Amino acid sequence: MSQILVNNLTFSYEGSFDTIFENVSFSIDTDWKLGFIGRNGKGKTTFLRLLTGDYAYQGSISTSAAFDYFPYIVTETQRKLPASAFLEELKTGCEEWRVICELAQLKEDAEILYRPFQTLSFGEQTKLLLAVLFSGENDFLLIDEPTNHLDQAARECVKVYLASKKGFILVSHDRDLLDACIDHVLVLNRQSIEVQSGNFSVWWENKQRKDQFVIAENDKHLREIGRLKQAARRNADWAAKNEAGKIGYDPVKEHDRSISARSYIGAKTKKMQSRVTQMKQRIEREIEEKEGLLQDLEKTVDLKLMPLSHHKDRLVDVRDYGLQYANAKTPVFTDLTFEIKQGERVALHGENGCGKSTLIKMILQKAGLTSSELPVNETGLCETASGLVISYVNQDTSFLTGSLPAFCKRQNLDHSLFCSILRQLDFERVQFVKNMEDYSEGQKKKVLLAASLLTPAHLYIWDEPLNYIDVFSRMQIEKLLLEYQPTLLFVEHDVQFREKVATKVVTLDASSH
Repeated sequence: MSQILVNNLTFSYEGSFDTIFENVSFSIDTDWKLGFIGRNGKGKTTFLRLLTGDYAYQGSISTSAAFDYFPYIVTETQRKLPASAFLEELKTGCEEWRVICELAQLKEDAEILYRPFQTLSFGEQTKLLLAVLFSGENDFLLIDEPTNHLDQAARECVKVYLASKKGFILVSHDRDLLDACIDHVLVLNRQSIEVQSGNFSVWWENKQRKDQFVIAENDKHLREIGRLKQAARRNADWAAKNEAGKIGYDPVKEHDRSISARSYIGAKTKKMQSRVTQMKQRIEREIEEKEGLLQDLEKTVDLKLMPLSHHKDRLVDVRDYGLQYANAKTPVFTDLTFEIKQGERVALHGENGCGKSTLIKMILQKAGLTSSELPVNETGLCETASGLVISYVNQDTSFLTGSLPAFCKRQNLDHSLFCSILRQLDFERVQFVKNMEDYSEGQKKKVLLAASLLTPAHLYIWDEPLNYIDVFSRMQIEKLLLEYQPTLLFVEHDVQFREKVATKVVTLDASSH
C-alpha cells in the first residue's frame, strides 16, 4: 500500500485556451478501487496520461507506484498476429502463463492467445488485454472505458472480474459497472477534484443532498442581497432628494423652514449617503463571500425533442425475418418477429455479432436512407411505413472531421440551434472553434446526438448512443426520452438506461444459428 500525492497540479495543452487542471491537490491510496467520474472533455483521460508521464505539467505527483494503462495500443502489424507473439511488446515482463491464469478468471479459453488478434470479437479483445494488464504485480492500473462496444454478457464478466481486483482507477460512465467494482470515487467537478469513499450510488446520493443544500444557501443569499439592494435604493433616493433640497426652497410651500435648517439637512444627507455607501460595500462583500457557491455545482438543462406524428400507427413490421450475408455459411439471424408502433421505445438486445447493427442498416435501407445495399439474402418480411422520416445515430464517429459550421451545412442544420443543444450537453464555447477530430470520443458522440435531437423525425434509430457519454448527459437523455416519448429503436448495453427507457426489448440470439 502506498499513496499518490497530487499537489498544485496545473496543466493545459500547448496552444490551447483550455486549462484542464489548475492548482489541483488531493491524495489517493493505491489499494483503492477508484471510479473516475466527470463530464466529457474535462480531463479524465488526460489525468491518467499525466500519471503515466506522457505530458509535462506544473505542480507535483509523488508516488512510489508504477502505472500501467488500458487500453493498450495494438498496431496494424500486431493485429494480424496472435497476441502470444507480442505480449512482451504490450507489457514489459509479461509472462504468458500469468495471462492464461487471468483469462481463466475472465471465463475465456487460452486459445484466444493463439488466434490472430483481428479475428477476435470486441469482447475477446477486451478480455485478453485486461488479462495482460492484470498479469503484472504491484502496478497501479489505469483503466479507461473498458466496456464500450461490449454486449451485456461480456460486461457482466468484466464487472465480476474487476470487482475481485484492487489497486486501479476505472474511468467509466456505466453506473451498474461502477456500483459493482469500486470502493472510492475520484470526481472531476467544475472547479475542483474530490475524493470520496463509497460506490457510484453512494456518491450520487451524497451529491444530491449537497447540491440541494448549496442551492438553498444560494437562494437565501440572493434574498438577502435583494433586501440590501432595496434598502440601498430607498436610502439613495432619500439622500438624492434631500441633496437637491439643500440649496434654495419654496417659501410658499416651506413657509416654516428657517435658513439654519440647510446645515441640518446637509449633515443628515451626508450621513445617509455614508449609509448608502456602507450598504453597497456590504452587498459587494456578501457577493464576494458567496462568489463561486454554484460554480462547482453540476447542473443539467432539460433537453427538447421534436418528434413527428405519422399517419400510420405501425412504423416498422418485421415477421419471420432472416438475414444471411452472401457467401456466409450460417445466417446472421432467422425467424425474427416484432413491430414498432408510434410511441414505443424498442431496445435491440443480444450478444456482439448477433446482427443488431445489421438489422438497423436493413431498416434504414428499406426506408431509402442508404445509397448502397448490403450484400445479404433475406427471408421473411421487413417493411417500413411509407414516407417514414428517420433520425439515425451511428455507433461510429470516425467520419467526424472539420468544423462544426461545415458539419451543420452538410447535415442541413441550423448552426446556432445546434450549438445551443451542444451547450446544453455541457460543451464549452471554446470547443466550437476546434475541428471535430480534436474532440474526445464523448464529445464526438454528443455531436451526433445533438444533430439527431435537432432533426424532427417519425422514428429515431440510435446504435449504441451512450458509448463514451458521461453520466450526467445519460441522465439528461433518459429524462428527455421519458418526457417526449418519441418512437425509438435503439441498441444500448447500459443496463440502467435500457431498463428505464425501453417499453419493449427484442432479443436476437446468435447462439441459435
